[in-house]
Amino acid sequence: MLDNLRRLGRTWIGKVIGAFLLVGLAGFGISNVLLDFGTGNVATVGGEDITLREFQRAYNSDINAFAQQLGRVPTPQEAVSFGIPSGTLNKLAAEAAIDQLGTDMGLGASEDRLGRLLREDPTFAGTLGVFEPENFRRALQQLGYTETEYFALQTKAARRQQIASALLADVTVPAAADELLARYTGDTRSVDYFIVNAQSIPPVATPTEEEIAAYLEENQANYRTEEQRTADVLVLSLDTLAEAQEVTEAEIAAEYERTRDSRVRIERRTIVQAPLTAEQQAVFEAGQAAGRSFDELVSETGVEVVELGTLSQAQVTDTTLANAAFGLDQGGYTLIPGIGGQRVVAVTDIDAGGEVTLEESRDEIEQSLRRAQARTGYVDILDQVEELRAAFQPLEDIGERFGLPVHQVTLSPTGQALESVPSIAPENRQRVASTVFSAEEDRLTPTIQLSANNSIFVELKSVEPARDQTLDEVRGEVLSTMIDERTSAEIAERVDTILARLENGEAFADIALELNTFPSLSPAITRSGDEAGIVDRA
Repeated sequence: MLDNLRRLGRTWIGKVIGAFLLVGLAGFGISNVLLDFGTGNVATVGGEDITLREFQRAYNSDINAFAQQLGRVPTPQEAVSFGIPSGTLNKLAAEAAIDQLGTDMGLGASEDRLGRLLREDPTFAGTLGVFEPENFRRALQQLGYTETEYFALQTKAARRQQIASALLADVTVPAAADELLARYTGDTRSVDYFIVNAQSIPPVATPTEEEIAAYLEENQANYRTEEQRTADVLVLSLDTLAEAQEVTEAEIAAEYERTRDSRVRIERRTIVQAPLTAEQQAVFEAGQAAGRSFDELVSETGVEVVELGTLSQAQVTDTTLANAAFGLDQGGYTLIPGIGGQRVVAVTDIDAGGEVTLEESRDEIEQSLRRAQARTGYVDILDQVEELRAAFQPLEDIGERFGLPVHQVTLSPTGQALESVPSIAPENRQRVASTVFSAEEDRLTPTIQLSANNSIFVELKSVEPARDQTLDEVRGEVLSTMIDERTSAEIAERVDTILARLENGEAFADIALELNTFPSLSPAITRSGDEAGIVDRA
């Protein structure tokens, strides 16, 4: 079947049929899109399901890629306006269409092939560049995949690759098509041009006070304040409660003595290695017998040395390498077996282990004791705070009673001002803002329970409703907008006049001189513009 498809794919008829088939499946085979959530599917292409889990993973990947270009993670509303969700779904639908076609044709990958792809994937390689099962399991855990899901994805990828190879293999493009493509992408042109901008026209008339007032009245919807709400915010978490705990020097010393045996610094060594040819091996063996240094022999043989890092013995997954490296003195080296030959291993630095002193442990012990006290007392303090809140005690008094900071913030609906409360994570700010904007004055606001050990209390203090801004508040902004609009209108009118004169046969240079400018010659441009950015693609 695959051979027949490949032979068909070599012809132009086959390519057309394949293109229509894929477009048909991708464009018209999608059913139940975003409807049947009970099955966990967001779409079905032919008989191929796109699960909600697959969509979420692909969507997150597309969001991250877009964030790298934008410089920040877009909001859900921005993602929709940029077409990211629909683009993700279209991409998955196209892949599902090809998967369905491959399944119908019996294409795929054998278990042996999948195993070989896994072993050859550098993502899962260890220190020596060979496959490490632990790296594989760790990568799957970070990505949220099971082994079954991973191999299913690899099978689908192999299936799509086979179809693409079958349709595109050995296709000879006609000379006419090559020529057309070369002309389309390679043709260049140069143009004379001049720029019409604000400097090319006389300054527009400054709006009068009456005109400014009339403009504001017509466009008042663009000049309104956002509703602002001022609230007290108290965060009760293990971190904030730990800061309020008191720990004595005696408690720190006692905890150090109790855990002293476990406070040991692990020895770490900076390890380097280099593969050796037979000739280089002989030089190193002779040099080692003669007592020559590692650096001397490296310089003489020119071997390429690779630093593995500063590692503990447990971090070195190659047992032979670990035993050799941790049996050397600083500056020492030895030869051990490698892949296809011998390799030299050296230790360039040793960070000796040993007992960690009280002074070195003080901050860690103090924080640990504070958190232990906070964990023990958290539920009791939470109950007391809830009782005091039910009795309408002010948050400011509650915070003072338990040594917890109370932050007063003035918020807009976006909640951006919550950046000043470091104990509220960025992903929780919108939830807190929504609670503040749903609160009512003189009524108890519900507790925001983020987790078993993280609660946020808010107390609405005042509300400043959204309102129309007055002329005095926005006079400068309105004036600037009006001048910009008048300038843009004048430029557009001037451009229309210039185009009409050119169409009537007037000389390009004469019109430019009337505007006190000279035509400029552009660099050679293609249909994508020029490298200098003077002429863009449009």
